[in-house]
Amino acid sequence: MSSLITALREQGEAARFLAWPGGFDLDRGDPAEEVHLASGAALEGFAGDGAGGTFFFCGEGGAERPVLYADSEGGAALVAIGLAELLRLLLVAPWWRDCKAFTAEESRELAAEYLDDMPDLAARRDRAATALGLTLPTEGEVLTRLQEVAHGIGKDYVLIFTPGGEPYAPLLTG
Repeated sequence: MSSLITALREQGEAARFLAWPGGFDLDRGDPAEEVHLASGAALEGFAGDGAGGTFFFCGEGGAERPVLYADSEGGAALVAIGLAELLRLLLVAPWWRDCKAFTAEESRELAAEYLDDMPDLAARRDRAATALGLTLPTEGEVLTRLQEVAHGIGKDYVLIFTPGGEPYAPLLTG
């Protein structure tokens, strides 16, 4: 785990891209609320986003553990198996939260909005991936994988708001 996280901390341009537009910041790992997994498995907040969401490693181990994302509105979903898979998702489709149909066409439409603000998005993304030693999948591949993880194994990762005992709502329903 430490090698990819160390690379993130050392690669300023990659970290900046992941912070925006990726919505991923290693300095925001503390969850806003007290939560736990329904299964009782370990839960470790390790990064967050500017909107109050938190990325959690689930279970025991290192960077290969499943990654659950919880937003600040009470929604949660398993989004990747391992840190490398999460970073590929964030690099290729930083707008993943808005992809309801999980299609490359939908992703391209969402990307157009980001390109208005960041015309060099693809070049910056590619530099970040190279700096982190990651090979990037296509938009279609990364979104298909997100859907597989969220709706497959993700069903076993239910996040609970501890004080109220209430489960978070499924974040990805498409």
